Amino acid sequence: MGLITALIFAGGTGKRMGSDGIPKQFINIEGKSIIMRTLEHFSRHPQVDSIVIVCLESWIEELKRQIRDMSILKVKEVLPGGATGYQSIHKGLLYIVDFAQESDLVLLCDGVRPVLSSRLISQCIEEAERYGTAVPVTPSIDSVLYSKNGQDCAKNFDRASIFITQAPQGYRLGVIMAAHREAEARNIEATSSADLLLNLGQLVHLFPGMRDNIKVTTPEDLEQLQAIYSYQHKNIKGAAHNGTNAEN
Repeated sequence: MGLITALIFAGGTGKRMGSDGIPKQFINIEGKSIIMRTLEHFSRHPQVDSIVIVCLESWIEELKRQIRDMSILKVKEVLPGGATGYQSIHKGLLYIVDFAQESDLVLLCDGVRPVLSSRLISQCIEEAERYGTAVPVTPSIDSVLYSKNGQDCAKNFDRASIFITQAPQGYRLGVIMAAHREAEARNIEATSSADLLLNLGQLVHLFPGMRDNIKVTTPEDLEQLQAIYSYQHKNIKGAAHNGTNAEN
């Protein structure tokens, strides 16, 4: 297996979060920012060789300070983000091309996935190594309707055929770079790398994601994240208390 680089994009301002000017990725949860919790998963994973981050430019120095404070040693570079998520990913890929081979893997992940797991990263690497593309998904638990104006509906979808994409998404560097070059030539963008490949007529390999691998985008997501950590801490404290009682 060749080099594996995690490309973390954190260039958004988090307008939907309403967090008083603090980008959502820098919101503090239980003593750590959301992006640092995301980075920890990749930093600790034995197969991930390096991390490249594309960050909101005005917050780069703050991010570098947090990286130093938490000794996240795998971070190779922090780059200023682009005007859109797609452009941020593109900038990161252009940086990675300078030190990686086309056969190497890149793991693309939003900086606001603080509860993803080592197991999910491992499976993403395994699937991307085998298929060249790897996108974690979960089945839709809701019925889905299609509407252009949000008022009238003329089409529905079979829920069994609808899946929700997650991250990290794994790609051979040559595959995703070829898609970006073609998109640049055709002057098109996409909201995600999977969407980009699909728009260009390519197949994307899917594998099972994790229901609790939330992307923190709205205040409701933040409440869910806080509930997750609160639940975990209660369990840890309960286990420690039971252990103490057992010893006594």
